[in-house]
Amino acid sequence: MDTPTVAVRKGVELPVRPDEPFYNEMFCPREGVRRHYRHFCDSLGAMDESEFEQTRQLVEDALLYQGVTFHVYGDHAGPERIFPFDLMPRIIPRSEWQRIEAGLIQRVTALNLFLHDIYHEQRIVKEGVIPAYYIHTAKHFRREQIGCDVPHGIYMHLCGTDLVRDPSGRFLVLEDNGRCPSGVSYVLENRRAMKNAFPSAFSASAIRPVDSYPADLLATLRFAAPENCRNDPPTVVLLSPGPYNSAYFEHTYLAREMGINIVEGRDLLVKDKRVYMRTTRGLEPVDVIYRRIDDDFLDPTVFRQDSTLGVPGLMQAYRAGNVTLANAVGTGVADDKAIYHFVPKMIRFYLDQEPFLDNVETYLASEESDRKYILEHLHELVIKPTNESGGYGITVGPQASRKELQEARERIEADPRNMIAQPLVPLSTHPTRVGDRFCSRHVDLRPFTLYGEKTIVLPGGLTRVALAEGSLIVNSSQGGGSKDTWVLYGDE
Repeated sequence: MDTPTVAVRKGVELPVRPDEPFYNEMFCPREGVRRHYRHFCDSLGAMDESEFEQTRQLVEDALLYQGVTFHVYGDHAGPERIFPFDLMPRIIPRSEWQRIEAGLIQRVTALNLFLHDIYHEQRIVKEGVIPAYYIHTAKHFRREQIGCDVPHGIYMHLCGTDLVRDPSGRFLVLEDNGRCPSGVSYVLENRRAMKNAFPSAFSASAIRPVDSYPADLLATLRFAAPENCRNDPPTVVLLSPGPYNSAYFEHTYLAREMGINIVEGRDLLVKDKRVYMRTTRGLEPVDVIYRRIDDDFLDPTVFRQDSTLGVPGLMQAYRAGNVTLANAVGTGVADDKAIYHFVPKMIRFYLDQEPFLDNVETYLASEESDRKYILEHLHELVIKPTNESGGYGITVGPQASRKELQEARERIEADPRNMIAQPLVPLSTHPTRVGDRFCSRHVDLRPFTLYGEKTIVLPGGLTRVALAEGSLIVNSSQGGGSKDTWVLYGDE
């Protein structure tokens, strides 16, 4: 059955089903086009089909020229991909964004207090708020960090939080990404592309800018420098695994935009518990490392001995307080999807507040009653491993085959601590250009928060879109694309 449409102009109709069981970002049954989308629809209505296609091709060529790519591991057709980009922006009015922003600031504050606590007093465990079992068995809990102080007590300097919108229009937190959150480079490039594509829309709409992010990120990293920092301003480098990493475009992009060096492990050495960078002028001291590699690969003398990505002796320098790692070692415990279940309790415990943004209801397979419920309702739930990312390892029960459900059952029974389940959230939809027509596709949102001398939430973030019809998996590694996200100064 064809999806009903709303005409924006002659020859351009956008899909909308008033009876669909999803929140439509652009339309509502009573008003039609939502108020905060009307300026953009006017701009779109001023373009004929050939102009739109020409604009789309120019944007695609510009992104290709800029090398806006990502890697897909294990793809025999070639790992390098252009990140698909849709010209239809996702627009968020001020009143909605204010609540999102307050919720993200509240959440990252609580997560930092939690991380400091579990590596020091562990009050949250002693007072029975979170069972010690979940922390001590978390894959990324680092006992080496117990008692180790970090500058300003900040562990999570950067956080990418995945948000989804339920059918009532309420934003929910799906997960926190606190190790090496990726995707912000696409936010910045998407905005540049849209400014060129729709200059009239930008002049007609009061859209909050995003281009200060690299400067804000650099200021956050410099604030995190050790007290005994020898450079003014502190020397910051970005540590990358190298060009075969899926996010290498982002690594080079952010280093260039911040005006700092991008390095690999072989470019750094440790001498007398201090980190130095090899340069043509000799060794230069390093104060802050914005690392884009996981803990396991940082230092082969402490973690994985077979790692060629890290720096021997780095942890000695780190524990001596002579270099800062952002995000801090051990931050990954807050990424664990079983720990995610307890974030609302963290907010109440540390801040004495109710959460501004709710979690998606989550069942822990390690809890006997939850596990029983999960196994009886596999076909209704989304089954997730607690430490995978990129959409890997997920079983969407309502869309899974009998074989896939059986495999999920076996994984749960074999390792219940590392499996969770959630109800299927019917992600909101947004008109999206697919081929030569507009279609309704599911979207989520990943805003980015910086936690330093001040807490900054980038206005908007990365709207990811599931390009396959009916798909709820928005990850680029699973065939997803992205949209520019406009946060307005006002409500229309």
